[in-house]
Amino acid sequence: MAFTDELHDEADEFWSAIVDHPMVQDLGAGTLDEEPFRYWVRQDYVYLVEYSRLFALGAAKAPDLASMGTFAELLDATVNEEMDLHRSYAAEFGINETELEATTSSPTTQAYTDFLVRTASHGTFGDIVAALLPCMWGFNETGNRLAAAGKPDHEQYAAWVEMYSGEEFTELTEWCKLLMDDVAENASDATKERYRDLFRTSARYEYLFWDAAWNQQEWPL
Repeated sequence: MAFTDELHDEADEFWSAIVDHPMVQDLGAGTLDEEPFRYWVRQDYVYLVEYSRLFALGAAKAPDLASMGTFAELLDATVNEEMDLHRSYAAEFGINETELEATTSSPTTQAYTDFLVRTASHGTFGDIVAALLPCMWGFNETGNRLAAAGKPDHEQYAAWVEMYSGEEFTELTEWCKLLMDDVAENASDATKERYRDLFRTSARYEYLFWDAAWNQQEWPL
């Protein structure tokens, strides 16, 4: 059995919890108040900056040229394309580039990105894949489940659902799952358990990222 198939039932619990979160439910219904979503957009920009470092470190630790090239392409696409798209998307909510750049990481964003970068810096290539997989898999599942319930009337929320349920992002998710299966195929039981633990931690942070936006989490001091 492929490793991601072994993860499936546990992963499904995380994705279901995310989709059942009131913020995601309101997003899918098109009724979400825009203020928590603006918060999400700003924090996601900060997250993407740090997420890009995973691709850079993944390229450095890749075991073969094909993987190195793919991670290098993902780094280039994120830094030079997705960040621009994110700025354009933010502008539709009245958030300019200066505001994005001035965003302070929330406690959850800081903890999540610190976990990811630390894992990528000190861990193996397989550790990097296990830590980044929940972001892709979780967003794809969320997009697909919201799309199955019907596209929201809110134009920007509909665009969000379409992006993460779309063919391009689905292909990226499937690539990451196959890569996870490949690095885990001949791994020891102890290594696979480490991958599971990293996957769980990232999946939990994915849920907390939504929750922090819903509550517009700030540092208390």
